[in-house]
Amino acid sequence: MYTHLTDHLRWTLPQVLADQAVRHGDRVLVTVIGEGDLTYADAQRDAGRMANHLSASGVGVGDPVAVVLPNGLDFVRVWLALGRLGAVMVPVNTALTGDFLAHQLRDSGAQHVVVAGTAAAAVAEVLDAVPGLAPLSLAGWDLQPSRPGAETHDAAASDVACVMYTSGTTGPSKGVLMPHAHCYLFGLGSIEALGLTAEDRYYICMPFFHANGLFMQLYATLIAGATAVVRPRFSASAWLGDVRAHRCTVTNLLGAMSQFVQAQPAADDRDHALRVICPVPNPPTHEETWRERFGIADVVSAYGMTEVNIPLYGRLGRSRPGTAGLVLDRFFEVSIRHPDTDDALAPGEVGEIMVRPRIPFGFMAGYAGLPEATAEAWRSSWFHTGDSGTMDGDGWVTFVDRTKDCIRRRGENISSFEVEAAVTRLTGVAEVAAYAVPAGAEGTEDEVMLAVVAEPGSGLSAPEVAAHADRVLPRFAQPRYVELVTEIPRTPTEKVRKAELRRRGVTAATWDRLGDGGRS
Repeated sequence: MYTHLTDHLRWTLPQVLADQAVRHGDRVLVTVIGEGDLTYADAQRDAGRMANHLSASGVGVGDPVAVVLPNGLDFVRVWLALGRLGAVMVPVNTALTGDFLAHQLRDSGAQHVVVAGTAAAAVAEVLDAVPGLAPLSLAGWDLQPSRPGAETHDAAASDVACVMYTSGTTGPSKGVLMPHAHCYLFGLGSIEALGLTAEDRYYICMPFFHANGLFMQLYATLIAGATAVVRPRFSASAWLGDVRAHRCTVTNLLGAMSQFVQAQPAADDRDHALRVICPVPNPPTHEETWRERFGIADVVSAYGMTEVNIPLYGRLGRSRPGTAGLVLDRFFEVSIRHPDTDDALAPGEVGEIMVRPRIPFGFMAGYAGLPEATAEAWRSSWFHTGDSGTMDGDGWVTFVDRTKDCIRRRGENISSFEVEAAVTRLTGVAEVAAYAVPAGAEGTEDEVMLAVVAEPGSGLSAPEVAAHADRVLPRFAQPRYVELVTEIPRTPTEKVRKAELRRRGVTAATWDRLGDGGRS
């Protein structure tokens, strides 16, 4: 474990790496499946060589550097080297193209972009739209001496180390300014919540261009002195085999990944070394499957955002299925408050989840170039997440919905998240999005509409979906409209574009319960 584990003034990447390289030199820090290993000593040496290479290419203290790399050893080396130089890493989703890609490259102010693999062509196509940006080749980095050369910058915990872009559902993505302490706390939270030690092997199948993969998992591994096993790209069919072959003990999953893994054919599912899994979200049916079918002792839920870190975690040995967890109260305060007045609400009442840090710089430093958006999010000394939830008398928080994705029908607030979870259980449903369409000319209340992607060859029909929904949902939440679609629109980070679906509304292809002779 890092020597200065809880001294927040020493929560900087160069200090952590230097300390851990001495303590764990020959231990493997990361294994990338299909590529190879990097020990702690290798990581320190290669960070020096890569830093010299980047410095010779013009990268200096405070410079934003866009990184468009797949999960792999070079990503790890570049991350560590930029920290050593005091530069600011801007990890970019490798699937971005066109305007989405150009926006992030331009908005970040990066003058250098490190790119390789399939993303190189996409970057080349937008270079003319990003003045001053030039690709930075990694060729020859390994010929550099590890020292002397570019000296390690004496970074402060308050220095911005990274800018990550959050996908916009109603507008362009925003760059989140992430201080060193903020990045570190993602990892420390994982260590404390999941009981991570140097003996653990963390299976990572999420991209490093997101905070979950890079900070919650890889940085946690580095801080703990553990070993990460990285699958460059998630594969549901390879998941259990990887975990088993590499003796992994800890892993995280996000969104539909749990569903995809659990949909695989049974194959000695308890034959593995996993002691804990952190799936987000964690509906009760999924948790039961992890425990009963896969035999995983601890299923730990969590809640967070790039902006606010991970303020909520479940607890080892304590389960409250369906909740997001308890407050990690050594580092954060969380309150459920009225979204319009910011007044605190009573236990059990639905309100907006609001968060603030207890640790200096353990939060974002703002949105890049957007002071008004930063001020809008920070009101009444609380960060407004835009998510609605409840907190019970014991402090367990349950995520209800994105506030703007709530549906109001017949005087009831309906969680699109819960509707989707229920409808997804129908055989033949591959994906579903629930959203509101106006109930009348005034649009004062809503009707529930579903966009459904059917499994190939299932023969699923809209009336079948509606009939299933009638069986599993309360009457006020049952959909009036169902439309079978070939795909559900998503942002580059796989969030459903609910605003686009609402704008599209009812079409000629939409099944209408009333038009089919049903009831409202």
